Amino acid sequence: MRKDDLYNLPEHLPVPVDDGACDHLLGMQLPSIALRSTANRYVNLAEISKQRVVVYCYPRTGKPYEPPLSGRDAWDAIPGARGCTPQSCAFRDHFNELQALNASVFGLSTQTTAYQQELTQRLHLPFEVLSDAGLTFARALRLPTFEVESEVLIKRLTFIIEDSKIIKVFYPVFPPDKNAEDVIAWLS
Repeated sequence: MRKDDLYNLPEHLPVPVDDGACDHLLGMQLPSIALRSTANRYVNLAEISKQRVVVYCYPRTGKPYEPPLSGRDAWDAIPGARGCTPQSCAFRDHFNELQALNASVFGLSTQTTAYQQELTQRLHLPFEVLSDAGLTFARALRLPTFEVESEVLIKRLTFIIEDSKIIKVFYPVFPPDKNAEDVIAWLS
C-alpha cells in the first residue's frame, strides 16, 4: 500500500480504547442545532422524524496526495484518527441496506462544508455530510474531541437517533471500515 492511499487502512494502526467519553450520550435528547450540509442546506437532526438517523462522526478526511495534519506517521499513530475515507466509503457501499432498514445517514466532522463537498463528490457519497466547524453541536453534546495542530477534531463515533433521542452509540469505532456493517447488524 502506498503511504498516500486514503482508501485503505494500513496494518498495525493503534486501537482506540473506550475512555467513557460517550457514556452520557445514550438516551440524550438532541438539542435543536442546524448544521450546514453538503447539499447547501441546513439540517437539524432533532427535527427528523419517522425514521432512524445514523450519524457517523469522524476527525477529518484527507485529500489524495496531501499530507494529513502533523504528517502521515504522526496521524497514523493517533488511536482512531486514520480511516475517515474508508469509513465514508463503507457507509456509501451499504447505503441501500441502511435505507431498507428505514435509516437515513449523515456524516459529521468539523471540516468546512466546502471541504466536505469535495469529499462527497470524489467519493460519490449518496448522503449528506454535516459541518460542525464551529463545534456548536460537539460542545452541546459533549462529544469527545482531540487536538492536532491547533485544530479541534471529533473522535470517531457513531450514534443512532430515533425521535430526536440517541438510542445507540458506537464508541470507540474500530476498524472504521467495518462501522457500517456493525450499524446494520444492530439495526437488523
